[in-house]
Amino acid sequence: MTTNEEATQNKTDRERATAQRRRDKGTRKSVLLADRAAGWGITAGGLLVIFAVIGIMVFLVAVALPLGGGGETLEHAEYDLPAKQTVWLNADEYSTLGVRVADDGSYRVFHLTTGRSVSSGQLDFGGERATAIGGVLNRDRVAFGFQDGSIRFADLIFEADVLLQSDLPDGAEPLDQRDRLAGEAIYSNLPGEQVRRLRFRAETQAPVAVADAPIVALAYRVGGTTERPTRSFVTVDAEGVGRLSRAISKLNIMTSELTTEVRTTDLPPLPADTQVTTVELTTLADTVLVASDAGQIFRFDARDFNHPTLSETITAFDDGSTISAMEFLNGEQALVVGGSNGALDVYFKLSPEQGAAPDGYKLVRARQHEPHGAAVTAISVSQRSKSLVTEAANGEVWVRHSTSDQVLLRYDHGGKQAVDSELLLLPRVDGVVRVASTGEGDFWAFDYPHPETTLDAVFGKIWYEGYDQPTYTWQSSSGTDVFEPKYSLVPLIFGTIKATVYSLVFAIPIGLLGAIYTAEFVHRRVRATVKPMMETMESMPTVVVGFIAALVLAPIVETWIAAVLLAFIALPMGLMLAAFLWQLLPLQTALKLDGLPKFFFMFATILLSLYVAYNLGPAFESGFFYSDFMAWTNGDIGTGTPFMFLVFLPVGFFVARWLVHRVFGDRLRDYQRGLTKSHAGALDFLRWAGLLAAAVVLSLAAASALTALGFDPRGGVVDTYVQRNALVVGFVMGFAIIPTIYSLAEDALSSVPDHVRSASLASGATPWQTAKWVIVPTALSGIFAACMIGMGRAVGETMIVLMAAGNTPVLDWNIFNGLRTLSANIAVELPEAPQGGTHYRMLFLAGLTLFVMTFTINTIAENIRLRFRKRAFQL
Repeated sequence: MTTNEEATQNKTDRERATAQRRRDKGTRKSVLLADRAAGWGITAGGLLVIFAVIGIMVFLVAVALPLGGGGETLEHAEYDLPAKQTVWLNADEYSTLGVRVADDGSYRVFHLTTGRSVSSGQLDFGGERATAIGGVLNRDRVAFGFQDGSIRFADLIFEADVLLQSDLPDGAEPLDQRDRLAGEAIYSNLPGEQVRRLRFRAETQAPVAVADAPIVALAYRVGGTTERPTRSFVTVDAEGVGRLSRAISKLNIMTSELTTEVRTTDLPPLPADTQVTTVELTTLADTVLVASDAGQIFRFDARDFNHPTLSETITAFDDGSTISAMEFLNGEQALVVGGSNGALDVYFKLSPEQGAAPDGYKLVRARQHEPHGAAVTAISVSQRSKSLVTEAANGEVWVRHSTSDQVLLRYDHGGKQAVDSELLLLPRVDGVVRVASTGEGDFWAFDYPHPETTLDAVFGKIWYEGYDQPTYTWQSSSGTDVFEPKYSLVPLIFGTIKATVYSLVFAIPIGLLGAIYTAEFVHRRVRATVKPMMETMESMPTVVVGFIAALVLAPIVETWIAAVLLAFIALPMGLMLAAFLWQLLPLQTALKLDGLPKFFFMFATILLSLYVAYNLGPAFESGFFYSDFMAWTNGDIGTGTPFMFLVFLPVGFFVARWLVHRVFGDRLRDYQRGLTKSHAGALDFLRWAGLLAAAVVLSLAAASALTALGFDPRGGVVDTYVQRNALVVGFVMGFAIIPTIYSLAEDALSSVPDHVRSASLASGATPWQTAKWVIVPTALSGIFAACMIGMGRAVGETMIVLMAAGNTPVLDWNIFNGLRTLSANIAVELPEAPQGGTHYRMLFLAGLTLFVMTFTINTIAENIRLRFRKRAFQL
C-alpha cells in the first residue's frame, strides 16, 4: 500500500471514529422520556399547588361571604282578629302561637301564620279596664295598672311538650304543613316521629293597692332567685306622683309556703305640669327613667331604696320633639328613645370623667339610627340580641340591629295609619307580629342570620354598651345571657403585626449576623458543625417551645425582668470588649487560636455577660427604675428619663460615631496604619470608649429634654407589666424563626461566587470590608427572601403565641402586655363555634384576612427581591 493510500485510509478511519463518537454523544431516548416526564410532573405539581391555594381561598370566601349576605322575607300573612283595644302581645319561642291581651282583660290565642283562633279567656281585672301596662323582657310576666290606683300581676305562659306521633289526637285540623289544631293546643311535626304540643295558660294574682289616683305609666321587672324572687315596679299616677315598689317573696322550703313583703317609696316630685308618657325600670330597681311629653327624660338613682334621688334631667331630642316610645335593649344598658319627629336614638348610662351627675353617671347619646318618616309609635326589642323592630305613624315597620346601626328589613302594612297597635319581635328574631285595635293583624317571617356583621363592625370602631367611646373590640363570648358579641378583627390583625414585629426585632439581627459570621469568618469545620445544628433547631415542635415559654420562661422573666433588660446592654458590651481584647493578642497567637478556640471563647464571653447581668440586675433596677420595676411601669413612681436614656443609648452611639467619622475618619485611619497590631487595637478601644461616653451624654441629654417637655413613654410602648407578654413572645418566637432566617441567609451568602470574594481580598479589602461591601450586597436578594420567609413564619405562628402571649385582644404597643393573633384566635375559638353561626363564619373571615395579609406581604416582598436581584447582577 502506497503512502497516499495509507493516508487516505487513516483519514477514513478518523472520520469513522469521529462519527461514532458523535453518535455516542446523542441523548438516549430513555433519558429524554425521563426528562420529559419530570417536566410534566413538576408542571403538574406546580399547577396542583396553585389550584390548592386558589381552592383554599375560594373555600374561605364561600364560608365568610354569608356574613354580608343580608336577609330575606319568608312569609307575610294578614288576618283579622276581633276588634279590641290591644295592650299586650306575646308569642312562644317556636313562632307558632301568639296571644293578644285587651284592656278589659280578655285575651285571644291565635296561630301566628294563619291567624286561626286557638283559645280565648279572661284575666281577672275585677271588671276594670287597664290604664297602664308594663312587663319583663320575656313578656311572660305582666303588670296592669287601673283607674283605682291598683296593680294586678299576670303570668302569660306557653307550655311546650314533646310527644310521640302516636299521641297526636285523632281529627286534628291541619293549619299548614307543620302545625295542626286539636282542642286548645297546636301540634307541630318534629323529626323522629315526634310532635311538639303547645298550649297557653294565664294566671292572675290579687290586686295590690299602690296609689289613690289612676295609674298612667307603669314599668315592671322580676329578679332575685327561685327561693327569694323579687318583683319591682314603678308607677306614676294621674297626679304626677311616682312610686317605686318592691315585692320580696320568701319560699319556705319545708312547708312550700310563699310569703310576700311589699315595700313602697315615693320618687322625688317632678316639675309642675309635667305630663308623663312612659317609664322604665332596671331589673335591680336601681335606676328609674321617666319620659315626659316635653321630650325630657328624668333619671332617678334608686340604689338607696328608701331615699331615691333625681340625678339627671336631659332633653332627648335637639329639636324638642316629644318622646313617643321608649324601651331598654336587652341587658338594660342601652335605652332606645323614639320621637314624634321620627328619630330613634340610643342612650348609654356611662360614668364619664367630667360632666357626670351627682351619682357619677350620665346619659350619653351613643347612636342615632336612621329616622322614620313619621312619629315612632311602637318599639319592640329582642329578648336575646340587640335587634329591635319599630313602627311609625305612616305605617313603616322596620327591623333593625342597634349595634351594627343598620335597618335589616323594611315593611309596611298596606299604607294604613299605625293607630293603637301593638308590635312584637319574636323571641328568636325570626318574625314580627303587629295587631291593631281594629283587629287587623300582620305577621312577617324572615331570616337574617348575621345582623351583627357589617364592614364597619368588622373593621371599624363601634360604640358598644358600657364603653366610654367607640372602640375596636373582639369578644365573642361571655358568662352572661345579655352579652353582646363584638367581632372587630382589628385587635387580632394588630396582635398579629405586634407579635411579628417584636419577634423579627429579636430574630433578624441574630439570624443575619450569625449567617454572615458563619459564612465569612469561621473555619469550615465550625461551619460544618454549626449550620446543621441550627437547621435541626428548626424542627423543634412549637407546642413544646410555647409550653416552655408559658410555664418556665415567662415566670423567670417576670422575676428577673431588670436582669433581662440589662442583658440587652451587657451582651453587646461584653462581645465588644472581648473583640478589643482579641485585637490586643499577638498576631501569631491570634492565628493559632482561630477556629474552634475562638468560637468557644465567644460563647464563654456570652455566658460571662449574662452572669454579670444576672448579678447586677437588682442594682440596675434600683438605679434606673426606683427599686420597683413593676410600680415604675404602672406610673406609680419615678419618671421616664431612665428608660428613654437606655433607648437613646444606641442611637447616641451611632450619632457620635457618624460625627467622629465625618471629622476625624480619614486622619485616624491613616494614623492607625502606621501602628502595630496591638497599638492599633488599643487606639481602636480608646476610640470606642470615647464614643460610648459621648453616647451616654447625648442620650441623657435627649431623655432629660423630653422629660422636661412632659413626655413619658409609659402608657405607650411601656406600660403595666403582664406575665405573658410581647417580650416573651419576641424571645421565644424569635428563637423559633432564627433558624429559618439563618439557614436561608447563610445559603445566599455562601452561594456568592468565590472569584468575587477573591477579587475583593486581592484588592486590599479586609474580610469584614469584603463581607460588608461586596458579599452582602451581592446576596441581598437571598437575604431579603430569608427575612420574608421568617416573617411569614411569624405571621402564621399559632402555638407559641397561643401559650405565651396571654390571649388578650388589645390595641397597644406595650411590650409588657399580651396580645392575640389571628391564628391563635382561630385555634382557641373554632372548636367552640357552632357551625354556620356568625362566630363560626367570623373565624373563617379571620383566616381569609390572614391569607390576604400573607399573600400581599409575599407579593410585595417578591417584587422587592427581584429588584435586589437585578441590582446584584449589575455588580
